[in-house]
Amino acid sequence: MSELVDRVRARLADGAPAQLAHVVRDASPGIADDAVLARLHREVDAELRGAGPLEPLLELPAVTDVVVNGPGEVWLDRGNGMERSSVAFPDDAAVRGLAQRLAASAGQRLDDAQPYVDAVLPDGTRMHAALPPLVPATAVSLRVLARTRYDLASLVAAGAMPSRIADVLRDLVRERVAFVVSGGTGTGKTTLLGAMLGVVPPGERVVVIEDARELVVAHPHVVRLATRGANVEGAGAVELRELVRQALRMRPDRLVVGEFRGAEMVDLLVALNTGHEGGAATMHANSAADVPARFAALGALAGLPSAAVTSLVSSAIQVVVHLRRRGGRREVAELGVIHREGDGLRVERRWCIDDDPLAVGRPA
Repeated sequence: MSELVDRVRARLADGAPAQLAHVVRDASPGIADDAVLARLHREVDAELRGAGPLEPLLELPAVTDVVVNGPGEVWLDRGNGMERSSVAFPDDAAVRGLAQRLAASAGQRLDDAQPYVDAVLPDGTRMHAALPPLVPATAVSLRVLARTRYDLASLVAAGAMPSRIADVLRDLVRERVAFVVSGGTGTGKTTLLGAMLGVVPPGERVVVIEDARELVVAHPHVVRLATRGANVEGAGAVELRELVRQALRMRPDRLVVGEFRGAEMVDLLVALNTGHEGGAATMHANSAADVPARFAALGALAGLPSAAVTSLVSSAIQVVVHLRRRGGRREVAELGVIHREGDGLRVERRWCIDDDPLAVGRPA
């Protein structure tokens, strides 16, 4: 395959996609079977423009992540935790070559001078890669863009929550209550937030700000803003914080940040304190009770004292919806209300799946 790819690459000088099938045929003399040529076309296309041997994994149903820990260690997540794949690379140079090509397709560089990259590929896939000596072998992580639009009813059917909790979430959105969806990595925060935004009345304008386009929202009026990384010369970056400021001038009815990660949190909280009701975001946290500490930590990144963070959060965010992953299933684990206590914050638990006999009895 590598020899065929080299021949195709040499002949495909202008890179015109329409010519690829003809070039593959010309570069494969003696092969007349159309089915074989079609397979070769797909494999060459994956090597030239796609994710190479990882491409079939990325196309599997329900895949959310594909990671490479080394030439012989390729893993994927289809919702039931990480599982090892039979896909393997011949050596670390092949993994490095793929990572560099993917980075280049996103306008980024990956080499010894810049041994890591965080980029969004042209198809929306989120990519991170690191080169030795930062890691023992070239490591690549691909987060697949969600393909399915979930609503709250479908999440109930999938066992993510009881139907009465879905009703509570619908009421939160319709009553324009500001909320955060918290949880660990891979717990379904983005999926639940997208499903909840689908409840927003169709006459409202939803402005979504993300690092990468991950939220899938079934709503007729969604405007998306996405960050942009610096180019190979280190210029042209547009950060989340700037996008929050720009979104305020776009006549939003609902302001949504895909994930609170840093100083942009302050700008959204200020906006929610000035008449922009019903905002939402996701946040990494181990439990609903840990959300105040995460707010304090992110506020510190923006140079705010804890008292200022407490004031902003207590008047801007009312509810925490916490998710967890258990037994291969992503589920809503807690609902809590944020209260101010002196100079700090506390999340008062209003519902917990472990204390709910009607929910605990569900199959894992």
